[in-house]
Amino acid sequence: MSATLLAGSATASVALAAEIPGAAPAVSVATPAAPVENLIVGYKASASEASSNTAAATDAAAKGKKAGKKTKFDRRLGTGAALVSLGGTTAPAEAANVMAQFKADPDVAYVEADTRAYAMAVTPNDTEYAKQWDLFEPTAGMNVPAAWDKSTGSGVTVAVIDTGYVAHSDVAPNIVAGYDFISDSTAARDGNGRDSNPADQGDWSAAGECGTGSTASNSSWHGTHVAGTIAAATNNGQGVAGIAYNAKIQPVRVLGKCGGMTSDIVDAITWASGGSVAGVPANATPAKVINMSLGGSGSCGTSYQNAINAAVARGTTVVVAAGNSNANASGFSPASCANVVNVASTNRTGDRSFYSNYGSIIDIAAPGGETRRATDTPGTVTTPENGILSTLNAGTTTPGAEIYKPYQGTSMAAPHVAGLAALMVAAKPSLTPAQVESAIKANARPLAGTCTGGCGSGLADAAATLTAVTSTPTTPVFENTADVAIGDNTTVESPITVSGVTGNAPATLKVGVNIVHTYIGDLKVDLVAPDGSVYTVHNRAGGSTDNINTTYTVNASSEVANGTWKLRVNDNAGGDTGYINSWNLTF
Repeated sequence: MSATLLAGSATASVALAAEIPGAAPAVSVATPAAPVENLIVGYKASASEASSNTAAATDAAAKGKKAGKKTKFDRRLGTGAALVSLGGTTAPAEAANVMAQFKADPDVAYVEADTRAYAMAVTPNDTEYAKQWDLFEPTAGMNVPAAWDKSTGSGVTVAVIDTGYVAHSDVAPNIVAGYDFISDSTAARDGNGRDSNPADQGDWSAAGECGTGSTASNSSWHGTHVAGTIAAATNNGQGVAGIAYNAKIQPVRVLGKCGGMTSDIVDAITWASGGSVAGVPANATPAKVINMSLGGSGSCGTSYQNAINAAVARGTTVVVAAGNSNANASGFSPASCANVVNVASTNRTGDRSFYSNYGSIIDIAAPGGETRRATDTPGTVTTPENGILSTLNAGTTTPGAEIYKPYQGTSMAAPHVAGLAALMVAAKPSLTPAQVESAIKANARPLAGTCTGGCGSGLADAAATLTAVTSTPTTPVFENTADVAIGDNTTVESPITVSGVTGNAPATLKVGVNIVHTYIGDLKVDLVAPDGSVYTVHNRAGGSTDNINTTYTVNASSEVANGTWKLRVNDNAGGDTGYINSWNLTF
């Protein structure tokens, strides 16, 4: 058998100590890959150098002299090894000569170069990553790369309840089996209504086809764009990076030609979260996170709310888009539902995107981008670099070639938060949906720009949130999302039963209150402890302002934590009514 030297001539990779006058017997030592300043020498326990710094110093000087290098003992490491200085930065071959002297000594257990370590690179090699300002830019990015050393979403399934999925090689590695919930075969375009194939058949429509005055539209491939933001394959040398790039995407198809029906979406929420739907096989991989970048006008209906409540009760975090009408999100559904994480959109300068819905019902903001300015002609794309780049398809009706394209919308903002939720649950599987929401909001940072109307707790920050949930114990959160009507001149209560908390409540008990009511100056809001003690958190302040969506801090350290706590609301005037939308206690 013969061996052939490939790609040029061979060079010696070792230095032989015998080449130096007076050296020890020849010993092969691998040449360090970079210049060396110090060596780490481990002596055998029987050697005097193992315990005596004087002996180690004498030995270091002698071996350096034999190698033609001035070396000296520097200090003893915590492991007992000796750190030997080479007198400055030394070329790899010279360092190998000194190392050979130590290696030839039978009293030396090991010798190695004192190499440098560097922060692990967090910049993916995906070819379009540099355009994903929404992940990393300090002004308005979501600080995602700094979270990847703590979590990449492994083990978490995210259901994308949307238009389905059109094949794309940058998402394909993370796709798990989903379902097509569109009942109407005409809207589904697959000829058979509901089935196990969630492939996006295209949602294009002709003018007038979706109602009087409706305009013609091309297929959006919306669900695939959302999926790429959440979990596009990363470090694969192509395309874009996903936020939770080791999570799995479960495509759940509910939107076809002319949108989708509440009845189909409600069943999709139920199935995706592990619930049972008649006539549909059980979900083998229930989602811990649901993303719904969809919605319509009107307040949250009972059907939506019941499905969402049940999903959350199963342990699934539900993330929804606030809507793109530059209006109060309270007038849109499912954005106005309780028990969801409601996401507004911000642009590249950190302002609320011109189209984004807003209001006290918003929980958090995330990058949704702007592919045009507010003053530009609707439907045009004038600032594509400021949009959210993700996976897409070039087909105008039926599927064509896979591409990447920037979109704008709260539909793009929501999957940023869904991806963050997946990172969190992967890092700490015990997190409940309420704890996921609470941590995202508590670790948000202020917007760099402005948000007229209200953008919740600020801009979601992935790194800060992951640091918080991985470095601190899980904070118990208890919540009541049942609506309680507040009539004129009445007093109502909403209970929360706390259990499993040791000892007393904290001095910084967090009381989250979401009350929908016009003229909050009519209201007095009290927290009532299990023993009947009353803590007033709002006392007829605010005048004609609408709604209370605030977290109060109460010193409840004298109260036993476990038991039934109540939120008591008194309205002492006529003309304005409302309801307790939800409230929670964070211990």
